[in-house]
Amino acid sequence: MIFHGYLLRGTGSNIYNMSLARALAALGHEVHLVCQERHPEGLGLPRAVTIHNPDIGRILPVYVADEYRGFDAVPFSDLSDGEIDLYLAANVEAVAELASGARPDVALANHLVMGPAILRRALGGRVPYAVKVHGSALEYTVRPEPERFLPYAREGLGGASCVLVGSRHTAESLWEVIGEEDLPARTRLGPPGVDVHVFRRRSAVEAGAALTRLAGRLEGAGAAQWGGEAGAADALRALAPGRDRIVSYVGKLIVSKGVDLLLAAWPLVVAQVPQARLCVVGFGTFRGALGQMVEALAAGDLGELRTIAARGRELEGGPAGELHHLAAFLDGLEGKRRSKYLAAAGPAAERVVFTGRLEHEDLPDLLGLCEAQVVPSTFPEAFGMVAAEAAACGALPLSAAHSGLAEVSTTLAGALEPGLRGLLSFEVGPGAVEAIAERLVRWLTLPAGQRALAAASLADLARRIYGWEGVAEGVIAAAQGRLDSLPSPGEEGKSRAGAVSRSDGAPPCRAR
Repeated sequence: MIFHGYLLRGTGSNIYNMSLARALAALGHEVHLVCQERHPEGLGLPRAVTIHNPDIGRILPVYVADEYRGFDAVPFSDLSDGEIDLYLAANVEAVAELASGARPDVALANHLVMGPAILRRALGGRVPYAVKVHGSALEYTVRPEPERFLPYAREGLGGASCVLVGSRHTAESLWEVIGEEDLPARTRLGPPGVDVHVFRRRSAVEAGAALTRLAGRLEGAGAAQWGGEAGAADALRALAPGRDRIVSYVGKLIVSKGVDLLLAAWPLVVAQVPQARLCVVGFGTFRGALGQMVEALAAGDLGELRTIAARGRELEGGPAGELHHLAAFLDGLEGKRRSKYLAAAGPAAERVVFTGRLEHEDLPDLLGLCEAQVVPSTFPEAFGMVAAEAAACGALPLSAAHSGLAEVSTTLAGALEPGLRGLLSFEVGPGAVEAIAERLVRWLTLPAGQRALAAASLADLARRIYGWEGVAEGVIAAAQGRLDSLPSPGEEGKSRAGAVSRSDGAPPCRAR
């Protein structure tokens, strides 16, 4: 049994749980997935996966302000104690009833709050469970308001056989916030995986055909159905495989994802690689401000860009807060640098497209065309799944050099010759905009043969290291308390499949 509590579309933990359920079913397990996905029919889940939707009413507690079709998504911090109690009670009752009927052998709770507390209360020690910490609940909910939410986190973790984290960074942050001495001994590495059967390198012909089919599907289904923009199909058709040098961003459009840094860097890229085109995939509260940035670039209006940088988080509905790194870049544009930037800004703005939200299963049809993908988050990330997926497709994954992103970059660096490894990451700081541009330009201007060899090596390494079957076996081992079979945070180079293999040579046990 898996308790997720959210949807199964989009990115992050939603995709983790959908992919985990598929992998467990493929390994022969019966899976009961507790979530709020009301339309699973289009997800292609196997029959061994049963979806359960507890009746929580209209309010869906979230970690970051967002929009979810059919719900009033409210940050935990904005909920009253009574509303939290009602949410907990509804889920505990539903999980207890499910456990009584399905009699699961093991269970998994996702997120630091409230999934673990729900499982501890509902299961009453009758079913062993593990906890998967994704990062958002830790950094956006528990850390800012420990007096309200730390007791729930400690309650849920206290009954877990094992706590899985995506990176050493997340583990250290978790230990600091929770502050319990026994927690490190029960913490193990359990990052998400990549469906390497669909995230793979494609020929130019195959990739072009896949893009055409994707645009047709979006147009036929209505791109706005799940949050896509009305012109998503046209945006994809604007991409010209074979002529455009496509770079992508995939993720939420919120301030902490650092997309402003990538947009500011784009004129520097186009100035040296005129064929470069940026495809921005995602939705979120900062979408309007990013559109304003593109309009300001098109008009060559640095004053408007500086205003956007000054207002920062205010533009997504939060308190005023300057985008310091964007501001530092703009304030440093003087003389010839300023003139060259303004000359490139207009053409660069014309080479940016926004698709809105795409479903996760649509991404391989886009990433197969991309030569690079940028993950410019300025806030800690538990794991760089989008970077791993890009690498599996042969695209350069350029990520911010911190948290779980840096750990993925370190792993992927083994695929590249020493002189190219620095292209995988950049430091978040006053020089971030120039650093992003410099690395993209260098990658896009490499000799074609050298770049193709590097892309193939990235894809091969990602295929060998990341795979959902190993993730699934690791989750079962964690719930069963087989801690010695799982790597501790910080252990590198330990095969995930090997980490969960039975020492007696017997096949993995089956669980539901």
